[in-house]
Amino acid sequence: MDAAGRAPGAPRFLHLAGEQLRWALLRVLARSDQRVGDLVIAVGQPQNLVSYHLRKLRTGGLVAGRRSSADGRDTYYRLDLDRCAELLAETGQGLHPALGLVPPTPPTPGSMRGRVLFLCTGNSARSQMAEALLRRSAPLVEVASAGSHPKPLHPNAVAVMRERGIDLSGHRSKHLDEFVGQRFDYIISLCDKVREVCPEFPGHPGLVHWSMPDPSAAGDTAEASYPAFGRTADELTTRIGFLLPNLARTHT
Repeated sequence: MDAAGRAPGAPRFLHLAGEQLRWALLRVLARSDQRVGDLVIAVGQPQNLVSYHLRKLRTGGLVAGRRSSADGRDTYYRLDLDRCAELLAETGQGLHPALGLVPPTPPTPGSMRGRVLFLCTGNSARSQMAEALLRRSAPLVEVASAGSHPKPLHPNAVAVMRERGIDLSGHRSKHLDEFVGQRFDYIISLCDKVREVCPEFPGHPGLVHWSMPDPSAAGDTAEASYPAFGRTADELTTRIGFLLPNLARTHT
């Protein structure tokens, strides 16, 4: 109650997500980053309506956008899962103190199985870092990475991962053709360019896109781009943390 004895209004999350189309958009974005055109197809609604509700979600802080590196006219939208968790917790507590969101128990390493392939253009930073981070979190998951145009492993990727206790120095860059024809549970593209050229894989794997900028393009020198590699590692850590429960369900 406020000073006048009035009950507070509905929590912010309910205002943002309570509308049916906005809830549908959130569910689609919870799985993969998408462009407006992709969202129009996924929810089956006109573009102007999708854009209107997407703008509401962006203003509310649940969704963020990044300009596509493949086509600068496009923007990829992603769900801010950490922010959603915060607002959901506030929603429960706003109704009753005992209904605060309890963080889920992390899956045990032995409960996570399957095969995951991370893709980016050069296989020199993003996908290599993602491969290493997932392998550490889920040692029983078979994880690999590749690129559409491989180039040598970037020294900043090696240095940033070393700070996190992971040694990439023995890794090699691989072309995605090495894996065509193999079966995976998830194919996760990390850059917009490789998403456009990704070949089909057998077995109908889950196709997920994480639209992440190339950290090596963040500066003219290795020193200038180094902070971007740290941000990339942090974002990958967050995204992989939300991927783990799906892996735990893959072979149960």
